[in-house]
Order: sequence, then structure tokens, then C-alpha cells
Amino acid sequence: MMNLPLEPLRVHSLKEACVARLEGLILSGELKAGEKLPAERDLAAQLNISRPVLHEALVDLAAKGLVTIQPRHGVLVNDFRMSGSVAILASLLAYHHGELDPQLVESMFAMRALIERETARLAAEQAAPEQLEQLRGLLERESQLSCRDMDALTSLDFEFHHLVAIASGNLVYPLIINSFKSVYTHFTGLFFSRCCQTPVMDEVFAYHRQLVQAIQQRQPQTAAQIMTDLLAHGEKYLKEG
Repeated sequence: MMNLPLEPLRVHSLKEACVARLEGLILSGELKAGEKLPAERDLAAQLNISRPVLHEALVDLAAKGLVTIQPRHGVLVNDFRMSGSVAILASLLAYHHGELDPQLVESMFAMRALIERETARLAAEQAAPEQLEQLRGLLERESQLSCRDMDALTSLDFEFHHLVAIASGNLVYPLIINSFKSVYTHFTGLFFSRCCQTPVMDEVFAYHRQLVQAIQQRQPQTAAQIMTDLLAHGEKYLKEG
């Protein structure tokens, strides 16, 4: 039986703890691509958890592309770079304690710019009256927030971008934005912590107002350009930090 560097798990959410432990072993390379995990009975015993809990954890890992469950043949570790889904980004962020590979960060910024430029353009064409009202409400809430309330600012900023995606009328774009929420809010929180009580914050809020105005006035190209400028603005200050 393979002896892995595992200790019994003693936490409230055994399944989540099991996922985190096995993720760490895979992301660190301690469990290598192509390697077969011990039988569920043996692995559950090492972790001091029940087989059903372990199986649930393995199903979660499989959904992220970290392992492949082969009925009657066991569980194989995947090369997450080849088979991982966007769900793994949050795991990478947690494993690296908030630091990601620079190339991966650049790729994420580029993908976000591509998607959100399009959500802004479509929102200017498709936004329903109630969505326009919701966007105006978010601007009002934003104007009343204290710059020191980082959590509220971060949450509201995500809500703003997510609502623009919903207003696009495309059913998939909001799901993509949601799938990146933990990574998205991580970087947004960094941005706000660095730029709090500086003119940069006023610039962000000004971009938001301009974007909502362009959406209200049904100016798709203008909305797309404002979103592009807004994201480039945030990326610039994050890289300078």
C-alpha cells in the first residue's frame, strides 16, 4: 500500500478538508500526473474518514480536472495543466497563498478583457429597464460606501461587473464571471487596498458612471471602450504594486 504524507483529518467539513489536502499534494507535484491513488478503502483509512466522504471529495476533484475516476480501475492523478477546469483557479490561488504564476495572471487579465468588453457592448444593446435601474442603484450604493470598507467595495465591484454580464442577455457570460469570483475578488481586493483614499478610486467610480451612461444611451462601442479602459486602469495599478 502506498504511504502518502497524510494525517487524520479533524475538522468540521471533512469533505472540504479532504479536497484541500489532496489538491495540495497534486498541485505541489507530490502526487504526480499518471499516478494511481490508493484504493478508496485504504486512502479513507489513512485520512481517518469514511469512504462515502472520500468518494465525494474525489468526485469534486474529478470535476476540477485534477483526477480521473475509472470504475473498477481506481483513481488516476491528471496533469491539471492539460485537463483542469476554471474551477482549479481558486485552488491554485489558495495553494500559492494568493500568488499566481505571472503568465497565468497575464492570461487571466487578457481573457477578462476579452469577455467583459463584449458584455459591456451587448449590455448597451440588450439591457432591460429593470437591469438599468439595478445598475443605477449600484452606483448609488457605491457613492455611499466608505473607502475603508474593503470587503463591501470588493463585493459591490464584483456585483457591478456581474450585473453588466447579466444585462448582456448572454446566458453563459454571467456563469463565466461567477466561475472566476474568488480569483476576481482576490485581485480586486488587492487593488482597493493599494488605492484606497487616493484619486485612483475616484477614477474607478467615474468609469463606472460613464459605463452605465453609455449602456443607458445604447452606445455599444462606447460602452465596450469604457470597459476596456476600466480594466486596463485596474491592471496597471495592480502591476505597479
